[in-house]
Amino acid sequence: MGTHQQTDLAIEHIDQRNLDWYIDKAVEILVFICGISAIIFIIGIFTFITKEGYHFVLQMDWSEFFLTQYWFPSDEDAPEFGILALIAGTASVTGLAMLVAIPFSLGGAIFVAEFASGKTREFLKVLVELLAAIPSVVWGFIGLSIINPLIIQTFDVPVGLNVLNAGVILGLMAAPIMTSIAEDALNAVPDRYREAAEAMGATRWQVIFRVVLPAARNGLLGAVLLGVGRGFGETMAVLMATGHSVNIPGSLFDSVRALTATIAAELGETAVGSDHYQALFAIGIFLFIITFIINLSADLIVRGVREG
Repeated sequence: MGTHQQTDLAIEHIDQRNLDWYIDKAVEILVFICGISAIIFIIGIFTFITKEGYHFVLQMDWSEFFLTQYWFPSDEDAPEFGILALIAGTASVTGLAMLVAIPFSLGGAIFVAEFASGKTREFLKVLVELLAAIPSVVWGFIGLSIINPLIIQTFDVPVGLNVLNAGVILGLMAAPIMTSIAEDALNAVPDRYREAAEAMGATRWQVIFRVVLPAARNGLLGAVLLGVGRGFGETMAVLMATGHSVNIPGSLFDSVRALTATIAAELGETAVGSDHYQALFAIGIFLFIITFIINLSADLIVRGVREG
């Protein structure tokens, strides 16, 4: 091999190394941008809703806003901006949804992770993912056209669009996502934990309840908190299934209105910049803060569990 050929090969090698370096650097920058994009989007959303609603927040009567149940923002003579009934409606629907979703999701995750095998497990995992992909408006239609008359006939009540309807629908909506995350958490538990417990004579259920579930509690907690976040943030299904009535519920058969549904139903009908318009964005700020508190609480709880 001549000197010129060796030189050319060396140059090509150097060029290839430089090209690889530039590619690695570009991929590194792209991954970094993707990594911080969620933070940028969250900051942008919070900045937008704060910009639109901070005037109302600064001048509003806090006691009226949070402690009264009268929501009549479009009254020209004496508008009222009390969201206590909206908070109660959101909390009642979300609470009932968790009572429905947690047993279903936890039981489904245990069955898929610990009992199902082979094609059965794969089929169930695909089925759970398909259920999670059903649009919320379809769930709302189910609550409106199927569960509504069913509640009326079963419980002999005048209307079936109420806390019970929305709680069942929201629980069924949240269960697939919670099941998927809980199943991943159970699968992440090392097999040696199960083998050690079985070697000591534990039954299958004892292994699950005394070994697997405690070991997967962080992931299970994350699944539950994701369900709570889904409950607070859901809009269309809740709008269609609750009856959309401003009311503090006294029973499962009372119609209510959620915070998110209020924003969705009224924002398109308000004048931009009006008190009503800014009040809706103030509700958005409140929802954002509640979500932040839930996430922060989850982080603190998980940290405490890990340290313990």
